[in-house]
Amino acid sequence: MIETTLGEIAAWAGGALDLADPATPVDAPAAADSRQVVPGGLFVAIVGERVDGHDYARRAIDAGAVACLTSRPVGVPAIVVDDPTAALGRVAGAVLERLDGCSVVGLTGSQGKTTTKDLLAQVLARRGPTVAPVGSYNTEIGVPLTVLRADRDTRYLVIEMGARGKGHIAYLCDMTRPKVGLVLNVGLAHVGGFGSREGIAAAKGELVESLPSDGVAVLNADDPLVREMAGRTKARVMTFGEHPDADVRIDDVTLDPIGRPRFALTYAGATAPVELRLLSRYQAANAAAAAGVALSLGMELADISEALSEAGAASRWRMEPHERADGVLVLNDAYNANPDSMRAALDTTAGIVGNRQGRGIAVLGPMRELGSASEEAHREIGGWAVERGIDTVVVVGEDARSILLGAEAAGVAEAVLVPDGPSAVEWLDKRLRSGDVVLVKASRADGLERVAHALTASAGNTASESAAAATEGEGSTDAQ
Repeated sequence: MIETTLGEIAAWAGGALDLADPATPVDAPAAADSRQVVPGGLFVAIVGERVDGHDYARRAIDAGAVACLTSRPVGVPAIVVDDPTAALGRVAGAVLERLDGCSVVGLTGSQGKTTTKDLLAQVLARRGPTVAPVGSYNTEIGVPLTVLRADRDTRYLVIEMGARGKGHIAYLCDMTRPKVGLVLNVGLAHVGGFGSREGIAAAKGELVESLPSDGVAVLNADDPLVREMAGRTKARVMTFGEHPDADVRIDDVTLDPIGRPRFALTYAGATAPVELRLLSRYQAANAAAAAGVALSLGMELADISEALSEAGAASRWRMEPHERADGVLVLNDAYNANPDSMRAALDTTAGIVGNRQGRGIAVLGPMRELGSASEEAHREIGGWAVERGIDTVVVVGEDARSILLGAEAAGVAEAVLVPDGPSAVEWLDKRLRSGDVVLVKASRADGLERVAHALTASAGNTASESAAAATEGEGSTDAQ
């Protein structure tokens, strides 16, 4: 965070100071969770679905916040505004105007955003101080919080952009003004809010429409809906993918025994090898996307390939491999799920099973926000799992029943519907054996990471101990 004062922040936010001195310095990042407050920073009181951040204002001040950004007086130093979320965005925009020499990169897509953001941040860090979102901070709250972590030394600011409807990405772009925009893909994530893949493409394309004429749009040559976005931008276009005409081309993809891709990247006649430490063939495309952005910012291909090969997983619950002492491999991919990411995870799991002596087991929960496409999409995933050679499908929750129906229709060897995570753990603990590969995946709201944690720890535990572990929460995701 650049050093500023409460008076300046109040002016940027369009708010009034309450019980606060305008000269008070602010020199630390903002937080929307009182448990994450940094002394010297600002606490943003957000009203969530289950928690009202205003109730935690005193806790935030006690933790070192110099003031709170609120919609009403809270009895502690505050900047009172009409809408804390909108005000936070205005503050972020004002701060960005003062960051001379900072290149802003915006990225979006239906899947792979967070992993690509993590790869890109590790690549760009070789060239200078880089700020990127923590986890999946890609909303109208997470994006400005990321911006406010930047300071005058920041050379690269990577902004992950999510969308739940038309205009969301345009709003984030208006706030952050990216010069490089990356679009990974257009899938079915959140299709319930957009109506169709074309509706999703229209929303994702708001990123490239926002770019200046001297900017760069980095587009997936393998996705027709993304490729068509070239006609929606004033910026120079750079493409990536396995398409023969891609500017940054992926060639000769192979997988090692646990599913880590190796491939060649070619750009402007030069080729460099990449050996990723991440699981899944699909990570090759994410790496190429990150390479395209880095190349557009002036990095050399050889440096990029070396950085990609050294990059590790920086965000939790995304194809995390955990080998148990008894030889069972648990793949924790429980952060989120949509039809495209489900298929990618099942493909990866099947490939790993082929190099082991056990069975492929998929523990799958619901995919949310699919609207009228939900039932068919879940059935298709059940069928896809069986077609890829998954032996056992464990479906968690009545909302995912159609996965079971799809798997049964495709002739699955073994399938079961269980009511919740602890039941899934109890059912599996009686059946797992050495060499098995267990994929755990569902939408974020269903919390199946607890199942993965319980399975990882369950070698040697009783079934009841493992099931109990599956009930342990990760803490509320609402602001506090």
